[in-house]
Amino acid sequence: MITPLFRTSLSGLLTPWLLLLNTPSIAQIPTLEKNKPETAFPSPTLPEPNGNSEELVITSPAAQIPDNFTLPPARRLPYPDPPEAELVIPGQLPVGIPPTIPIAPPVPTAPSEYLLGGGDRLTIDIFEVPQYGGIYQIPVDGVLYLPLIGSVPVAGLTVGQATENISSLYSRYLKRPLVTIRLLNTRPPNVFVSGEVKQPGSFTIDLIGGQGDNPGVQLPTLSAALKAAGGITLSADIARIQVRRRRSQYQGDELITVNLQELIQRGDRTTDLSLRDGDTVFVPMAPTINLREMRKLALLDFAADVTASRTVAVVGEVRRPGAYNVVGTATVDTGSVGLAAVGLTGGLPTVTAVLQQAGGIKSTADLRNIQVRRLTQTGVEQILTLNLWELLQAGDIAQDTVVQEGDTIIIPKATDLSVAELNELASTQFSPSVIQVSVVGEVGEPGRFEVPPNTTLNQALLIAGGFNRDRAYSRDVHLLRLNDDGTVTSRLVPVDLSQGVNEVGNPFMQDNDILVVRRNRSTQVADAFETFFQAGPGALAVFSIPSRIFGILESLDIVDFDN
Repeated sequence: MITPLFRTSLSGLLTPWLLLLNTPSIAQIPTLEKNKPETAFPSPTLPEPNGNSEELVITSPAAQIPDNFTLPPARRLPYPDPPEAELVIPGQLPVGIPPTIPIAPPVPTAPSEYLLGGGDRLTIDIFEVPQYGGIYQIPVDGVLYLPLIGSVPVAGLTVGQATENISSLYSRYLKRPLVTIRLLNTRPPNVFVSGEVKQPGSFTIDLIGGQGDNPGVQLPTLSAALKAAGGITLSADIARIQVRRRRSQYQGDELITVNLQELIQRGDRTTDLSLRDGDTVFVPMAPTINLREMRKLALLDFAADVTASRTVAVVGEVRRPGAYNVVGTATVDTGSVGLAAVGLTGGLPTVTAVLQQAGGIKSTADLRNIQVRRLTQTGVEQILTLNLWELLQAGDIAQDTVVQEGDTIIIPKATDLSVAELNELASTQFSPSVIQVSVVGEVGEPGRFEVPPNTTLNQALLIAGGFNRDRAYSRDVHLLRLNDDGTVTSRLVPVDLSQGVNEVGNPFMQDNDILVVRRNRSTQVADAFETFFQAGPGALAVFSIPSRIFGILESLDIVDFDN
């Protein structure tokens, strides 16, 4: 026999139906014949409940059903009051459920559907009532005007929601209307782009692929929106771009994180998200500074145009500090300083290209600690530390970073440079091609000369024709150096043409240095007497004046009135 088990804690309303489940069907009950003796068949026994949650056992026949079977009357059993409703916290097991029962994981939220708005073109079909359908374009106010039912607001609704609303309105006049809505053409989306882009703001982006009913028309992508905003800056983090999208009026906004690095590194075009009207794009600032990644960003299709002009300031150890307009190719006045017209890095607006426009670095520049100060769109100042020695010695092209609008380049002064470093520094392409040095006094051809930046003192003397043997004092020369603060430094440098480069006896010349070669003693006496005898009678009258005599004596180094 089948013995189902029931508990009195179940609702009393279900008890009669459960009793019926254990009874045979009507087809199984034979028709009672007259005058046929009835066979005794015990009816199911229902024990009396005692008010507690006791088990109720119902037995029913499983084999042959007697002819005189009658269904006993149903009895309403008393049952206890249902328990009070319990608060179930998401993620926790309700009371009474053993912890071994697994809980199903939450169903992921489906992507938001397209929301209708002004400018969308729709086709509306109503089954067997074609005169009520047609092609419609949603007006700016988002309200459609349909036959028979009048105005229907559809802005902000999905296609499915609009279909339900229109079907509900037509059901007042039609019996079971079958409404079908198809989206023919979407409106050009208007999106807002902010963060690390050149020109943040709101942009209306054209559809991709054609116009009208062209089936190839597609919604614009995220990279197209970045281009419309002038391109990303060099401080952008393209791995964590955020897109905030409106959903239907009964749902909150959807936040989508896009990693465009997948598009660049693996060619995954699915990461280039298609945008919709009303989307908001935010490009965050990169949390760390990576010079190699910055250089890659500058070459991306959706980065700022490298040929666009940008204003960059350069200060410190350069020949002409100031602000410069820099483009993809460094343009300088080659007529005055003779610098190359193309930077080291193939025309990109890099630090070395700016240094060329500033006239080149000085021989005292510290290339190991160059700083680039950059103010990001988020208001945070980034400080990039460059080591151009790595570029010169190891070929690390990432050290020559690309500059952008508003950058400030600071070239510090070196405290200690070896002769080898000075010579290498003077031969770099971002050093000036020539410097100007003046050599005056007792040399073969005194004057102002343009010489290479790694020219030494001995070389400058030779360029000026060397010492005048009969007149020059060749043991030392005076070196006059113009300082940035307007002062002049003068020092006596011993001369030995056989010496190599050294700071004491044969230093490198700097721009605007002046070398003074003095006369020897015999030349000074001869020149004094020549001046005296060529003076004429007028000078003899003046010579009678004691002060004139003393002047001649001082010029001959016979007396020294200062001491």
